[in-house]
Amino acid sequence: MALRSVQGDGLTSSRWDGGAEKTDFNAKRKKKVAEIHQALNSDPTDVAALRRMAISEGGLLTDEIRRKVWPELLNVNTSEPPPISGKDLRQMSKDYQQVLLDVRRSLRRFPPGMPDEQREGLQEELIDIILLILERNPQLHYYQGYHDIVVTFLLVVGERLATSLVEKLSTHHLRDFMDPTMDNTKHILNYLMPIIDRVNPELHDFMQSAEVGTIFALSWLITWFGHVLSDFRHVVRLYDFFLACHPLMPIYFAAVIVLHREQEVLDCDCDMASVHHLLSQIPQDLPYETLISRAGDLFVQFPPSELARAAAAQQQAERTAASTFKDFELASAQQRPDMVLRQRFRGLVRTEDRTKDVLTKPRTNRFVKLAVMGLTVALGAAALAVVKSALEWAPKFQLQLFP
Repeated sequence: MALRSVQGDGLTSSRWDGGAEKTDFNAKRKKKVAEIHQALNSDPTDVAALRRMAISEGGLLTDEIRRKVWPELLNVNTSEPPPISGKDLRQMSKDYQQVLLDVRRSLRRFPPGMPDEQREGLQEELIDIILLILERNPQLHYYQGYHDIVVTFLLVVGERLATSLVEKLSTHHLRDFMDPTMDNTKHILNYLMPIIDRVNPELHDFMQSAEVGTIFALSWLITWFGHVLSDFRHVVRLYDFFLACHPLMPIYFAAVIVLHREQEVLDCDCDMASVHHLLSQIPQDLPYETLISRAGDLFVQFPPSELARAAAAQQQAERTAASTFKDFELASAQQRPDMVLRQRFRGLVRTEDRTKDVLTKPRTNRFVKLAVMGLTVALGAAALAVVKSALEWAPKFQLQLFP
């Protein structure tokens, strides 16, 4: 049973927040809920449409919907019994003491006002989920911050389903973070500066001169921002987006946060301590929907394959999540939003007949508007392309994704 109802199931964008446009808000919400249920009730389930809904403005709207859609996005069969272990994992696991310490420090991740008894029960479930996944997958190595991801799933879907979902996530999206060393995690972080350089060379050069590095974004990446955002609504909105996207999308979202704070960074003293302090304190009032849209645009314009050389130049590494898993790579190329958004980008290029990069300053007013229009325009073309892609690849896609 999911136990986050005490927090409510609010939406996450100011453009979805009623006010003077409450009627329009309710109409959009009702329409989206209907489309989600239609996709869920299709035979087979219309996963392409669910991905479109998870990406588009407002995400999946409520935790009740997430409990139905997140398993579909990860291709987890909810009718199968959850994994169990007959062993006393707390006695046997080499990670138990570290997990226990991390979970005890996770009080802020639970809803304010939750009774101590209920929270303590959830913390015990959190420990059990982590230890069970590690026991069933000895190739995975626990890292501090993993519990921040697990607790998000626990609060939304409950212990039974969280175990299955996080296990699948751990062997795909999070796999590089769970290696014996941090080499692959560092390599993924090394995509951050090349993305910034493509968009804003001045900001990139300033940060390089300050020698700030990328460590400020480590907790963002390995917890999917769960550790640094105080509003749970914003956390689950990002999880909607990341679950529907390429495994490297979180680093693109990290880049757009830095780009969004350009003026703050340039106003800093050009030294490591000042810039690191600024960037490590992530604002809580970010325009999430705008940044999500822009992250998609960046992925389209600067896909990982084009950034790999620059990332490798910063630090050599063997593999990243996208190249480690061939099945995942195939699914990404044909179904995930990277391909969808790439199709949209080509269409925009033809329409505008531009000669300069879309996201490189100065941007035209049209593209500034596109970046903030959300569901109707900024991701509308992507939504249609997702459906087309799904039709082209079903049913083969269903067999290839997360086997």
